[in-house]
Amino acid sequence: MGNIMARPLLHIVDDEATISRLLEHWVTKRWGHDAQVFSTGEECLEHLHDDPDLILLDIMMPGMGGIETLKELKRRAPDVPVIMLSAQGDIQVAIESLKLGASDYFGKPIDFPKLEVAIRNILQLRTVSREISQLKEQIEREVHFENIIASGGEMREVFKLVNKVKDADIPVLVMGESGTGKELISRAIHFHSKRKDAPFVVVNCASIPRELLESELFGHEKGAFTGAYQRRIGRFEQANGGTLFMDEIGEMDLSLQAKLLRVLQTKEFERVGGNETITADVRLVSATNRDLREEVRQKRFREDLFFRVAAFPILIPPLRQRKADILLLAEHFLRRFGADQSRPDLRFSRESLKLLYEYPWPGNVRELENAIQRAVVMSEGSEIHERDLPLALQSFSRPAVATSPSVFDPPEDGVIVPMEKVKEAAIRHALKVTNGNIVEASSRLRIGRATFYRLMKRYKISS
Repeated sequence: MGNIMARPLLHIVDDEATISRLLEHWVTKRWGHDAQVFSTGEECLEHLHDDPDLILLDIMMPGMGGIETLKELKRRAPDVPVIMLSAQGDIQVAIESLKLGASDYFGKPIDFPKLEVAIRNILQLRTVSREISQLKEQIEREVHFENIIASGGEMREVFKLVNKVKDADIPVLVMGESGTGKELISRAIHFHSKRKDAPFVVVNCASIPRELLESELFGHEKGAFTGAYQRRIGRFEQANGGTLFMDEIGEMDLSLQAKLLRVLQTKEFERVGGNETITADVRLVSATNRDLREEVRQKRFREDLFFRVAAFPILIPPLRQRKADILLLAEHFLRRFGADQSRPDLRFSRESLKLLYEYPWPGNVRELENAIQRAVVMSEGSEIHERDLPLALQSFSRPAVATSPSVFDPPEDGVIVPMEKVKEAAIRHALKVTNGNIVEASSRLRIGRATFYRLMKRYKISS
């Protein structure tokens, strides 16, 4: 794809030199784009590697005519828009061009103000389409397992469950404390599934007033209630063919739970204030930080709905139970926020790393992310110290086990250290982020090079 930030590049294909020069003048001098001029369709096809943003193509040319060139362009580069130009003024030719994939058709003599509008609209649409594609690619990259920062066995078990259920059209319930990454795992389920090219629609049941949630889920007809000035398409319809992610499903009112249960059983519903029965093929993934079994016992959540939405439960462990992930995540956030602040060489002091490791993280990954972001802003120099971390961490009372070895202190021979897995993960991650540079990796972890080599040998790690 072309560079969105660069000036758009237009290919002008016309065998009449006078027309080509005139078009080039308007395109470059008047409209501020770049242009390449060709006199034959063959030349244009030979320069497709230049990645044009738009092609102005004459129909009547010697050799390969405009229609034949258009067919070949759509075969080789179907996403490149083409505007056809012709002195014939034949409506049938125009219709054929549009059927073959041309974006527009202009007769000669050319109405340049109208052509400018058409070019601007096409280029804007192309830019938006590229941005949407890039955003989708970014989302898919972020939810790939290799990009979810984790090293411990706890999250590997979660990934195994996601792999098992991704293509099974049964409801999934993702459970875990706030900030553990329930939505990220839910997105991973969708973007690894056969529905990945269909919509992933999110609705947060806790952030929408109860009286409006039904309309949000199922839509409403015009005049259904005060303020319903037009028909609204609900989230179920929007997610047709894809996945509906209902976050904080435990916050849903009991009366609406009954309607949701019926929709899950029949895949049919009516908009609020409407009589039309609508069918939607939707895969439901829900998330909650509540104990839904306890909610059922307290009569705050329907038992039949619980068994329906929890057909395949996945529990994400809190960060305090994933000690091996804390330092990996901290390093990941440090590199990200350090780059944002143009401080790529920023590192943690030994004391701040110990504090990050020992803190229980009641807010889980979200709290850790916010803590590192604040620390990057507060820090001075090349290191983050304890004083740069939030007050909740600074005032944390460490466990009274003063003899516990540091994560980065090598164990003595014959001594079993409870944090071996963390140390191994730290060594592997340091090598990964430095592309195998042992000098830089040992410097980042604040340990000697000889110790680093010894640990690599102990854990059978190759650079």
